[in-house]
Amino acid sequence: MLIRLAGLVTVEPEGAPPQHLSSAQAQVAFARLILERTGGTSRDQLADTVWPDGLPDTWASALRSVVSRVRTFVTFPQQQPGVTPLVAQGGRYLLRLPEEAAVDVECAEEAATEAAEAYATGSYAVAQQLAAAAVANLRGSFLPAHEGEWVNSVREHLDELRLSALETASLASAALGDEHHALRYAEEAVRRAPFRESAYRCRMAAHRTAGNRAEALRTYQQLREVLAEELGIDPAPESQAAYLELLRSPDPRPRPEARVVTRLDPVLMGMFEAPDPGPTAARPCSLTADGCLTHPAPDRHVA
Repeated sequence: MLIRLAGLVTVEPEGAPPQHLSSAQAQVAFARLILERTGGTSRDQLADTVWPDGLPDTWASALRSVVSRVRTFVTFPQQQPGVTPLVAQGGRYLLRLPEEAAVDVECAEEAATEAAEAYATGSYAVAQQLAAAAVANLRGSFLPAHEGEWVNSVREHLDELRLSALETASLASAALGDEHHALRYAEEAVRRAPFRESAYRCRMAAHRTAGNRAEALRTYQQLREVLAEELGIDPAPESQAAYLELLRSPDPRPRPEARVVTRLDPVLMGMFEAPDPGPTAARPCSLTADGCLTHPAPDRHVA
């Protein structure tokens, strides 16, 4: 079973068509119950999440109605009779998922963390694969129609996670000589976070990989202008060091087109366009419609 919280809230049970949760209130309640399923969510916390601008007079009965919709959404014919996946216990709601269930944002966090570790140890092909999977799982926005303290905190966390994965994917691609994807990921990172210096440094590295030092230098100048005009600051020492290194180094020759292996399940890849398959790179992470078989979804919340 795959549960998607980024983009359209969906449950994809094995052997059954995807099911979408249309109720806006049930969507946000379902998301919190999913991400806090280890310890459960108190009734008051859930109510504040559903009605962040203030509770209605009859909020207790209204919350029971919302919870009933969620319970119906996560109850499937193949479950044992009498088994209820969503229960109230000690003033808290507990959502119990099957062991094989995978949640897209949790898979993304696991993959992004392992991608950064792989890149740090020089395992660039592994880092590229895992970071690409994380980006794919975070293509959609988290509950874009909702606001509130809890929703905003999770959204900010996932936005930062997406940016980190984009940068890792770009840097790993550059290290592999895959200039196309190195630049593609860096451009998306800059577009999403126009004041993020590390994203500009990724773009500089991508252009340098492509043998285009002039564009790399131009990226630094753009960064300096953006920071000066919008924030009134200079680039950080790390960015200045990257710029000076470009000035000292000779013009690199363009590398031949790289062929990098990225074998990822299209169900989880979303909009991601994988690089052309090549002759090498072991597959470290097996992603299926049921989640990551090699790295099961962690039993913890994201926020």
